[in-house]
Parts: sequence; structure tokens; C-alpha cells
Amino acid sequence: MTDVQALRILARSRSTRLSVGHLIKPSAKSSTKSSVKPFIKPSIKRSSARGFTLVEVIVALAILSLVMLATVSGFRTLGNTATTIGRMTDRSDELRSVSSFLRDAFENSVTGEGPGESASNASLSFGGNSGSSPVPVRYLKLAPAAVEWRSKVLFGEAYGGSYFLRLATREQRLELQWQDPDGKPEPEEWASAPSREVLEGVQQFEVWHRMSPTAPWQQAVQESELPSHIKLVIKANDKFWPDLVMRVQ
Repeated sequence: MTDVQALRILARSRSTRLSVGHLIKPSAKSSTKSSVKPFIKPSIKRSSARGFTLVEVIVALAILSLVMLATVSGFRTLGNTATTIGRMTDRSDELRSVSSFLRDAFENSVTGEGPGESASNASLSFGGNSGSSPVPVRYLKLAPAAVEWRSKVLFGEAYGGSYFLRLATREQRLELQWQDPDGKPEPEEWASAPSREVLEGVQQFEVWHRMSPTAPWQQAVQESELPSHIKLVIKANDKFWPDLVMRVQ
């Protein structure tokens, strides 16, 4: 074997060793990497949905309370308004009916002369005189808190006619009493006479009169002459009614 051949064999064996070492090193590295796993930090993802805070809840409850309070106050005011309107309507109807009845009762009374009486002594009457009857049909009696007269009234459809009437107060009630004349010139005692309640809750009832349209009003006192007008002052349920002014002659 020559020196040249020996050098070739030596170089060939050296290259074989280098290739084997190259193959072994990567396998060792791969085994090391496979046995040790790297630590991966988990990522925390926040949800996009956001809840209410305590301050927001308190503010919302406060606003809701204010809305509920305003609603309840509105309904209460509406109820009070409806009640007030109902009372005013009832009072207006009561005022209208009582005023209409009293005006009709006085309008159905007229002045006239009875047998044996002069016009200066004429009193209130219904339908003038009674013809040939010697009993006069005129009657009018005034008092500070009562008035009595004779007029035609109608109670229902079949009960009515010419009666003595008395309007006065009794136990905070305005009552109308009536008596059948039965040929008498004046009524009897009113204690046992039938009555009907005209108005309740009466606190003041006054009768005023004047002798002429231009004369001043004065408290009702029986006069020898017939007054021209009568005024009724009524206070009921803490409120004054409009004065009822009625013409007598």
C-alpha cells in the first residue's frame, strides 16, 4: 500500500466520523426539546357585556320613585277635581230647584181685594177674592226668619191647590209647611202641619222686604201695607246663596 492510498483511507474515515456526529447531535437536541415542554401563560379574555354599577342602580331607583310620586299625585289631584266638580254640580242643581220652586210659589200668589176690604189693606192672595164668600183669601205674614203666605202649589200630579205656606228653618234645615185653608182666613198652629225639607245644612236664613223698588231693604217686620219685593238670604254649607228677590205686587 502506498502512501497515497493510506492518506485517502484516512481522509475517508475522518469524513465518515463527522457525518455520524452531525446525525447524532440533532437527534439529541430533538429529544431534549420533546421532553421539556415550554410554559405558556394563559390569556384572560374579558367579555364585551358590561353590567350596571351600584351608583347607576341607585340613580335609576330614584328616578323611578319620582315618576311614581308624580303619577300618584296626578291621580289624586284628578280625583279631588272630580269630587269638587261633582259637589259644585250638585249645589247648582239644588240651588236651581229650590229657587225655581220658591219663585213659582210666590209668582202664583197675587194681590187683590176681598169683600169688605180696601185695596190699602190688601194682603197676599191667590186668584183675587173668593167671590161672594165673606172670608178673605189674602194672607201674608213676615218675620225676620220666616215668611207665611197663601199660594197655589202642586204636590205631584193629583195633589195640589190653594194652601197656606210657611218657609222657616228648623234644626239647620229649611222646611216648607202647608195647611189647607178650609174656609179659614188665617192658618192654625204650625206645629202639627205637614212639612217637606227644602234644603239641609242651613246656617242662616233671613227675610228682607222693601216697600218700593227704590226703597232700601229692611228686616222683615209685618207692615200694614203690602211690600213690593221680598228678599231671602240663605247661607248653607258655609256658602251664601245668591239672594232670592221676588216681586210681590
